[in-house]
Amino acid sequence: MPKRTDRQNLLIYGAALAGLLFLLKWLELRLLIYRNAYEYYGGAIALVFLFVGIWIASRTLKPAMVQNAGALPDADAAHKAGLTTREIEVLALLAAGHSNREIAEKLFVSTNTVKTHNAKLFEKLEVSRRTQAVERARQLGILA
Repeated sequence: MPKRTDRQNLLIYGAALAGLLFLLKWLELRLLIYRNAYEYYGGAIALVFLFVGIWIASRTLKPAMVQNAGALPDADAAHKAGLTTREIEVLALLAAGHSNREIAEKLFVSTNTVKTHNAKLFEKLEVSRRTQAVERARQLGILA
């Protein structure tokens, strides 16, 4: 049998130590999982419920723009007038006759935010009242 060199011995010992280290870490991980199994299972279940909740919320809680026959917004005309997407939504709800509080509830924002959107709308459409804003939007082709 040929005699092994120092380099071969070093590789064999290194591989054996790496294998033992891997075995010890694997056993440590198994013990850790065994001792904390309920926490890991609970965490996994919590993650599942988190993602299911996010998915359900994204499907059901999207602020729906009011689309009645008389107030369908034309996004292209609105963007040409310099209106943001949220301002278009507020304008559509204004045209539908909703109050600031009702608009805030439908868009999941505060009434102060709706008032700010109204002020920006009035400024961009160069009007001073809600009815004027709706009329001006119809003139510009933003609302049908």
